[in-house]
Amino acid sequence: MLKRPNYLASLVASALLAVSAGLPVALHAQEAVVVTETVAAAVVEEAPAEEEAPPYTTMEEFQADPFLYAKFMIDNLWILIAAALVFLMHAGFSTVETGLCRSKNTVNILTKNLFIVAIGILSYAAIGFSIMYPGSNWIVSKVLGFGGFGIGFSPEVTDPEVLFAKLTPVGYALDMTTWADFIFQAMFAATAATIVSGAVAERVKLAPFLIFATLLVAISYPITGSWQWGYGWLYDLGFKDFAGSTLVHGVGGAAALACVLILGPRLGKYLPNGKIKPILGHNMPLVAIGVFLLFLGWFGFNGGSVLSANPVAVSLVFVTTALGGAAGIITAMFTSWIVLKKPDLSMSLNGALAGLVGITASADVITPVSAVIIGGIAGIIVFFAVILLDRIKIDDPVGAISVHGVCGIWGTLAVGLFSIDPAHNLMTQLIGTASICGFTFVFAFIVFGLLKLVMGVRVSAEEENEGLDIGEHGQEAYPDFQPISEA
Repeated sequence: MLKRPNYLASLVASALLAVSAGLPVALHAQEAVVVTETVAAAVVEEAPAEEEAPPYTTMEEFQADPFLYAKFMIDNLWILIAAALVFLMHAGFSTVETGLCRSKNTVNILTKNLFIVAIGILSYAAIGFSIMYPGSNWIVSKVLGFGGFGIGFSPEVTDPEVLFAKLTPVGYALDMTTWADFIFQAMFAATAATIVSGAVAERVKLAPFLIFATLLVAISYPITGSWQWGYGWLYDLGFKDFAGSTLVHGVGGAAALACVLILGPRLGKYLPNGKIKPILGHNMPLVAIGVFLLFLGWFGFNGGSVLSANPVAVSLVFVTTALGGAAGIITAMFTSWIVLKKPDLSMSLNGALAGLVGITASADVITPVSAVIIGGIAGIIVFFAVILLDRIKIDDPVGAISVHGVCGIWGTLAVGLFSIDPAHNLMTQLIGTASICGFTFVFAFIVFGLLKLVMGVRVSAEEENEGLDIGEHGQEAYPDFQPISEA
């Protein structure tokens, strides 16, 4: 998800990928050879196209062009639809986290997720967008930039040059308006903090968590995002993360790990005799609904990251996304069946998310077969990662660190193994992944550690046992239900 590849270049690359994967890019399979030859010729002729004069120089000329303006409207509309699909994912995160935790913490969990969406949009509008996409305004070259406060464009502007720069593909270098670009990116920004919410559930104080989530979304996430998507040093290095296996999900996983290490496990999770006590969620149907919502939203998450409605590229990304998620379900289900002797639903659902996270870095540069392999391996990884973290007493109620952190790292490294682009290599992917996750972990550990010193981050034992709904909010999600003793 970069700002932005040349449209012709992206179309050519997508067509080449589709042909190499055996996908039909013409109405009939027998036309594939012709398409291949045509695309190959386009590749040869593409380089000088960048030097051609722009097809228009004013807003009036652009809007009068029946082809270019129609294409612009379609591309812009698709980005807005994709943004709405990504927004829907927050409903999925909320229901997954709620269902996997105990009923006495439901109001608290929903409050956190509601706040994260709101503060994510507002803080990203205030400074995050300009930190992540600073243009030429680098404070520390290719490492830290800031383009100024706000989105950078307001509807009352009437200057023709500004309008041309912000509302046309030639001026803005994207087939969308500044506003469409912002709202799509803002939906991504809140996701990292949502991941942390699940890992610290059932024992974190509300106020310090909200402060932490704000700083993560407003500062840390945009800084690491600028290194790649904002044309920073990782972009120059050749690092590839199409829609955020590491830049979004790995960031959330690394921050979650730091917070969990500071916060500690839930009471009663790890017994004095060394045994691990399962703390079961209260609503598996809610978890399943959440995973289906997330799967649906992922088509916008990955499909929108094409940054246009390019039919070849978007179609391919939809296919690889679906295959990765489906493979994750199957491998997680059968892995749990083999190891636990029964198919575990929660593991299978997390397998879907693991496959989707794993495929997110490479969805536009791999074949369908590779998508199945990447997603399938992610489904196996998440099962063993959840068990391993439990054994070393890292308490993650929803498996967020395993799904988003571990599988996000796997998916980003997989680019170096499965991408059809020879420019992508494992060492560059490793450097990028380690840098992003390392920076995020240190940032989160320092910020959450300071919050612990200043105001405390964990509720009292009494409040934890009673439930955060009563202690933090004074209300219950299920007031007519009879509580069950956990003794």
